Amino acid sequence: MEDDFGAFMEKFELKLSSTIRSTLPLQGLTFAVKDIFDMEGFVTGFGNPDWARTHAPAKLTSFAVLAILNAGATCLGRTIMDEMAFSVNGKNKHYGTPTNPCVPDRVPGGSSSGSAVAVAAKIVDFSLGTDTGGSIRVPAAYCGIFGFRPSHGIVSTENIIPMAQSFDTVGWFARDIHTLTSIGDVLLQLPLEKNKQPTSILIPRDIFQMCNSSRDQMYQIMNASVEIIYGTQMIDNENLEGYICNKVPNIQKFYNKLQGKEETLQFLKVLEHVSRLLQRIEIKNNHEEWIKTTNPDFGPGIKERVASVLNEDFNDIDICYAIRAELRAALSNLLGENGILAIPTVYGPPPKLDMAASELNNFRARAFSLLPIAGLTGFCQISIPLGMHKNEPVSISLLAKHGSDKFLLNVAQELYATLTEQARTAWNSNQ
Repeated sequence: MEDDFGAFMEKFELKLSSTIRSTLPLQGLTFAVKDIFDMEGFVTGFGNPDWARTHAPAKLTSFAVLAILNAGATCLGRTIMDEMAFSVNGKNKHYGTPTNPCVPDRVPGGSSSGSAVAVAAKIVDFSLGTDTGGSIRVPAAYCGIFGFRPSHGIVSTENIIPMAQSFDTVGWFARDIHTLTSIGDVLLQLPLEKNKQPTSILIPRDIFQMCNSSRDQMYQIMNASVEIIYGTQMIDNENLEGYICNKVPNIQKFYNKLQGKEETLQFLKVLEHVSRLLQRIEIKNNHEEWIKTTNPDFGPGIKERVASVLNEDFNDIDICYAIRAELRAALSNLLGENGILAIPTVYGPPPKLDMAASELNNFRARAFSLLPIAGLTGFCQISIPLGMHKNEPVSISLLAKHGSDKFLLNVAQELYATLTEQARTAWNSNQ
């Protein structure tokens, strides 16, 4: 339907009756749910009609959906997603591509495309999605809204269709930082950290230069904002590549294998490769039997990736596990107890809907280069919209160590107004 921007699989109204609804934390708010969450009585479709056809209605509702309903919010429907959550583009051959309200001629990002669009189009106040390889962070950035990927394992993924369990997280979208934080208060089973201040904020020069952030001045905006709120002593502009290569010795085993002409920093190329292999072995273990038994109809891009997973040899998987462990330790030590890492959320603006398949694959590879940092470490990450520049959405991300989710949300709240003010100032001065 045109009025819902193509975001929904099905629309309905669902809320839990309560005699004390006025006291509930999310009372009066509406939300939507990605078609990967089990909801009692509904068939969880996983973005593919053959999956829906071969699965019965769910008997239980996932923790996240139930917690949000119990907090007083009203669900307005289930949203479209990329098939098997196996893309960051947001396109779906079977159900259509939700329209990006921010830039209608560009993809909305996936796999939580419908959930992001429902929020960006102001149909709901917030929405639930999942993030394995980037499925909250990418559509949040592409649709110009907030997206939060919590620390791995902090929010239960029980009664959610698994993609790759050691990466899968429940995430959420909102148009404002207050609502985003309110969802965190309900879903994050963590103590309050209201008065904790960051000890350092790493804004790595090489990462921002790789992303050519001079076009939108993200590096300058981030540095200026931290200086205003916390002071220059808080800023660390150390290049990340040298540190990672020194502290993650097994990364060298892939350096020569992955030489190419891409613009991505070499260590990020390795992390993307490691992340992809680790996810794929879990995807294969989870879904190979169903795929071979059902022979489902997959759309372009998904079909090829699924075939590649089934044929992967996984010879280097032990090295991948070693790199993940080393990276977690290295970045945990770098950030310390209360450190923050700032990076661009995505490599660049969202690709156009009519972009050629080969070009889109190259774009996808570059887009993935920044996403494995949180995925491999299990760190929490928030994507913060900075507004529109040159008719394209711009976002920046903050990351904190595992379990520091509420601390990260508080830092984002402290920085947000200054970040957007500095973005406006920088962009207006260059017009």
